[in-house]
Amino acid sequence: MSKLPRIRFIINPVSGTRSKVDVAARVKLNLDHSKHDHDIVYTDYAGHATELAAAAAADGFAIVVAVGGDGTVNEVARGLLHTNTALGILPKGSGNGLARHLQLPLKLDNAIKALNTGQISEIDSGTINDVPFFTTSGIGFDAYISSVFAGNKKRGLKTYVELVLKEVRAYKHLPVKVTINSTELETDCFVMAFANAAQYGNNAYIAPLADIRDGLLDVCLVRQLDFVKAINLSYCMLTRQLANVQSAEYFKTTGVHVQTEQPMMFHADGEYKGKATEFEVKLNPLSLKVVIPS
Repeated sequence: MSKLPRIRFIINPVSGTRSKVDVAARVKLNLDHSKHDHDIVYTDYAGHATELAAAAAADGFAIVVAVGGDGTVNEVARGLLHTNTALGILPKGSGNGLARHLQLPLKLDNAIKALNTGQISEIDSGTINDVPFFTTSGIGFDAYISSVFAGNKKRGLKTYVELVLKEVRAYKHLPVKVTINSTELETDCFVMAFANAAQYGNNAYIAPLADIRDGLLDVCLVRQLDFVKAINLSYCMLTRQLANVQSAEYFKTTGVHVQTEQPMMFHADGEYKGKATEFEVKLNPLSLKVVIPS
């Protein structure tokens, strides 16, 4: 029996914008088989990737590679939290938030080749109401957009921005009570984003100063948003700048507690997760091993 480190590739066959690519053939061609043994498995239902990843970690695989978009990456990473098995990513989605933050190659062949020479690092993760996230989570407008975006056949940044500009006028801010850094704050909330990484995906930077290894969440609070502020915030997201103080406020913290009178939508890594009136957001330092370019 071979004693080479093992890699498991978990493929979401319906993920993202390039689902017709023969990933198995590209892995066979580009992976260095003198360094790794590998197998390839496919997901059949929501949550299946987490099960497959956890099973691989328990079986001693060195790396489990998520092949898909941000949702697939989130599922695989959830199965690897607090284990010795590292997450690899072959980006195949429309946003690819974690892959972009880690500066992984976005072209499939190059991403596979990067596994041959990559090194293992550790990153933070977060939870919102016990749901893990690795790039961002949030309540309010961005969660609403996530719910709408999920049902849209068109993907990509252009579609996302168009949705934001279309829906921003109709969405109303809500009052919330926030506890952050031991300070209680009663405020309006149009959107509150909790960023472990700097961007949502598509190089849209909601928290340009976020560091995925610093043990802190970067919180972006938008109290109220009109059309002019939406343009400013969108421009800053695309140019990796902090929005002006009239548009957004930023905090660094290890955790946030939010209470709302009316149920608010929330998301984790861009995936809509439902509604709640209370949110507990926590940061888990260096809780996930990842493969990054050497």
